[in-house]
Amino acid sequence: MNETEADTRANRIDPVLRDAGWGVVEGSKVNREMICPGRITGGGGRANPLSADYVLSYRDRKLAVIEAKRAGLGHTAGVGQAKDYATRLQARFAYASNGIGWYGIDMQTGTEGDIALPFPTPQELWARCFPEGNDWRDRFGAVPFETGGGKWQPRYYQHNAITAVLEAIAKGEQRILLTLATGTGKTSIAFQIAWKLFESSWNLSRDPVRHPRILFLADRNILADQAYNAFSAFAPDALCRISPDEIRKQGRIPKNASVFFTIFQTFMTGTDNEGEPQFTFEGYPADFFDFIVIDECHRGGAKDESAWRGILEYFAPAVQLGMTATPKRDANTDTYRYFGDPVYTYALKEGIGDGFLTPFKVRQMASTLDSYTYSDEDEVIGGEIDPDKEYTEADFNTKIVIDAREESRVHEFMDQIDQRQKSLVFCATQDHAARVRNAINQIKDNPDPHYCERVTADDGKLGEQHLREFQDNEKTLPTILTTSKKLSTGVDARNVRNIVLLRPIKSMIEFKQIIGRGTRTFDGKDFFTIYDFVKGYEHFNDPEWDGEPLPPDEPRRPKDSGSTDEVPPQPGEVKETPEPVAKIVVKLADGKERSIRYLAATTYWHEGRQITAQ
Repeated sequence: MNETEADTRANRIDPVLRDAGWGVVEGSKVNREMICPGRITGGGGRANPLSADYVLSYRDRKLAVIEAKRAGLGHTAGVGQAKDYATRLQARFAYASNGIGWYGIDMQTGTEGDIALPFPTPQELWARCFPEGNDWRDRFGAVPFETGGGKWQPRYYQHNAITAVLEAIAKGEQRILLTLATGTGKTSIAFQIAWKLFESSWNLSRDPVRHPRILFLADRNILADQAYNAFSAFAPDALCRISPDEIRKQGRIPKNASVFFTIFQTFMTGTDNEGEPQFTFEGYPADFFDFIVIDECHRGGAKDESAWRGILEYFAPAVQLGMTATPKRDANTDTYRYFGDPVYTYALKEGIGDGFLTPFKVRQMASTLDSYTYSDEDEVIGGEIDPDKEYTEADFNTKIVIDAREESRVHEFMDQIDQRQKSLVFCATQDHAARVRNAINQIKDNPDPHYCERVTADDGKLGEQHLREFQDNEKTLPTILTTSKKLSTGVDARNVRNIVLLRPIKSMIEFKQIIGRGTRTFDGKDFFTIYDFVKGYEHFNDPEWDGEPLPPDEPRRPKDSGSTDEVPPQPGEVKETPEPVAKIVVKLADGKERSIRYLAATTYWHEGRQITAQ
């Protein structure tokens, strides 16, 4: 039969769907959907992009996937693809057809086999998916996504996450958790959920007579500000940014809005009419908010000792949605104990495999001065050194300073990176970040004095300005930022190509957050590279969540750098780090300075087997 797939679809399958009311009945849609663009492979290439021939939606819920093949092929030829796509899209039904025969699969019960026409109508398929019925599910489904006039469409995992949360709310659940990798658009997801709740007039009474009062709670001003801007589709008078300045200016806490944004530090300060200390959040009735979004909830949202816990418990009547970028691990079990298991999870390795996030390479750096024991030939410039102590990575730049060591590290990574690429350098303290900034600016190729800037808590508004300029993809300066803790979260800079670790990483959570600074995609960005001087990747690599790193290209070697060949790897707003009152300062003997050498190793996997680049 000399018929193309396009002919089969147009002449055989489309009429069947149209006769069943798909695309005709109000609220029903028939779309050809790009599921994912495919993993970034370099040179503008993509591997394994996926598109579904037909996605059948009703009331904003994806109910079925159809994989079409030309009439000359068997009608079950597309069954494998249909099942795969239905699984990804979380559609209840999968179908395969050549326009002559039809094969159906119930992905929930596992029932499958040939089906007879007519094809199910939107109402019939909806009834099969949701036989129990739910008024709020129907109400949420009647509110379309806010797409900005078609400028924004949810990616499949975003649609899944939004749907999962709304389904949990419709069923009356009070504590809900989403676990999605950094860079996957959690704020957009939160906005769409809030939009549907607002437009459907959902509230705690479950009586649709008023709009809900929604609180977006973060722990960094930059995160609260980003969320406030992302909710711009709401009427201006519906939004309120709660800040200490605004509270002082008005003389009271704001209540005349629908969607509120603040950081927990603001809620933990304030005074009553007598001038006595009073938590700001206590100025609101406990049932004031109907829905609370806790952004980056793994950083304290459910820890018993955290200030967040007091806020969440005070507003216990509200439905609370926690959003986190880290899976359940030993370091954050309290978060999962409080919110329960996530209603939807999208891991970093899934984002990379789908092509929504950028792959990464890991460059593990070891040197002949990763630890230090005092020698008489070295000069102690300040402080009192313990001659018997071996100073390790955790001591450097917090207890002991050896400038020659830090300068050699700066030389090493500056010789390996493309100095035109935007990079983040994570340092042990704010003082360390300043010294590294200075060392970079002293050896940089670019003559501009703003090539490298420091962004820490002490840098205040000037630091925020440097960060905004760094995030602007149209600007090339500053090219490198040094920091200690401040930039480990909340930096939406899409074109970061290098992340340099010059301080110990203390937890899996922190490591994942730092990796997330580089995962956002950008035109021409095939990968980003982690230069790891502190064995962070060795201690916290997590292939189950992160996936496996790419093998790095051979680095450009400096002239007479002293670096050796590759060696096998070993198996395997936040508070800034307080500055000690006094540090030990050591000047190495001249010969030692010149003899610091580096060993570079790369870890990656091929067909499940760990190997080393030589």
